[in-house]
Amino acid sequence: MVTVDLTAPPPAPTPLVLEGLPRRIAVTLPELRLLATAAGGAPLPFDEPTSAATHALDARLGTSTASTEDAAYAAALAALHDPAETLSRRGLLGPGGAEPGVLGAVGLLATPELALEIDLSAGGTRVKSWHREAGGAVATLGTVDGVVFELSWFAADQWASELARVPVPPEDLRLQDSAVPELLSVPYTLVDAVGEAVKARRTDLVPVLVAQRSGAVKGADDVPLDDATAATALAALHGEAQGRLRVLAARVGVDRTTPVGVVSWTLLADGWHALLPRHTDQEPRLELRRVAPDELATTLAPVLAEVSA
Repeated sequence: MVTVDLTAPPPAPTPLVLEGLPRRIAVTLPELRLLATAAGGAPLPFDEPTSAATHALDARLGTSTASTEDAAYAAALAALHDPAETLSRRGLLGPGGAEPGVLGAVGLLATPELALEIDLSAGGTRVKSWHREAGGAVATLGTVDGVVFELSWFAADQWASELARVPVPPEDLRLQDSAVPELLSVPYTLVDAVGEAVKARRTDLVPVLVAQRSGAVKGADDVPLDDATAATALAALHGEAQGRLRVLAARVGVDRTTPVGVVSWTLLADGWHALLPRHTDQEPRLELRRVAPDELATTLAPVLAEVSA
């Protein structure tokens, strides 16, 4: 027989300290709209999708792909439950209004000092994300389908680790060795010319274009590549591309928003490569550097420094 002693209370469990950790919730578009209204009519950081309207040529040519997609999107929204009910069930909306943390996050999305807009495509998946910072706090909003969103908020010192979550390739995307070296420096004009040749399916012109600028393509330590290696690398730069990442950064002022710059990455066979503009005395160049997802904050640092100047 097991004896249970009820004379003394058990020791209190050690609480999990959550201060400083990001908080994330999933919300649907109707829930997000309701929260924005509760936050004083705060505008959302993206253009509201339009209703499924008949496209101009549908009556004569039949239903277009765009109309079909619009109708499917509208049907998905219509199938969702009442947002007030679902938010109340989750404890995010009560008689006194919306949960203060959620309201603060939605409000911060509308009133930032620094704004990042992130557009990522990888393996057939496209993710849109908005990061907003003000007063040492950050709120982010992200979505894949425009129906369900991830809303998160955290202290600014957690921003770098949160940015590292953005460019993680999908699990089903297989990576392999790339013909593009980890560091490559190419004149802009040559990158453009090779890109046009590849787009026109004239890869036979790539060696010719490279030979015209022999020695202009450089690798690590600024060492020129031989023409054959350079041609293979530049053709692979366009042929291997299977995704992209673009980050727009802006300082939001009282009267206007000043665009500052763009950070671009391309997803090649072996992973992400940052596209970094470089200006020399001779000509503008493009530097490609192999990067890991957790280097996004580092790549953004020069742009953010320019924003803060």
